[in-house]
Amino acid sequence: MTAAEARYPLWDLPVRVSHWLIALCLPAAWWTAEEGHLELHAWIGYTVLTLVLARLAWGVFGSPQARFADFLRGPGAIIAYLREGRRDTPGHNPLGGWSAMLLWSLLLVQALTGLYNSDGILFDGPLYHAADEAVTDKLGAVHGWLFNGILAFVGLHVAAVLFYQWRRGEQLLVPMVRGSAPGRVGTGPAAPLWRALLILDLVALALLAIFAAAPEPVSSWW
Repeated sequence: MTAAEARYPLWDLPVRVSHWLIALCLPAAWWTAEEGHLELHAWIGYTVLTLVLARLAWGVFGSPQARFADFLRGPGAIIAYLREGRRDTPGHNPLGGWSAMLLWSLLLVQALTGLYNSDGILFDGPLYHAADEAVTDKLGAVHGWLFNGILAFVGLHVAAVLFYQWRRGEQLLVPMVRGSAPGRVGTGPAAPLWRALLILDLVALALLAIFAAAPEPVSSWW
């Protein structure tokens, strides 16, 4: 291994920042919903939606170790990992890679269904008037119960991190803070930060365009 290769990050800065921002957004989303601060709750949801979409794009255009091709493996690799603990990538193990994809998918559905939500009084999501009431009612119900599923999944995630830390001696938390871990390096150099910022801007602009084009409420006043 050359000196340059030894400096390849295990997790690059965009991956780490998005991870911890989403981790902060989840309790904030719960609290704002419980307290009825729906405008703030909505902005937290927009943040999560933007971060998840940007992370999915980063999985295609980002640093080598952040790309799906680097850590998503087939059933054979998952079975081999469960039987022997064998991994062929320094980042996510074969099981952890698909667990991350599942969590991103759940967060994406949660954020998207929130766009169609309404409290029926003062707050309407930006796409609430883009669907009929039967559809928005169903999406609102999904938005309500899915969050509990996400919390349960996050609990399993934390438990897995602790298990790997204390039973297998494998550091998972430190690399997500520092970007590196002893004896483990990424599969390539980090992509330039301007690329991550460009992706983030494009995602945000696309969402703003969709919200701006959404139907307005029909006035019942004559």
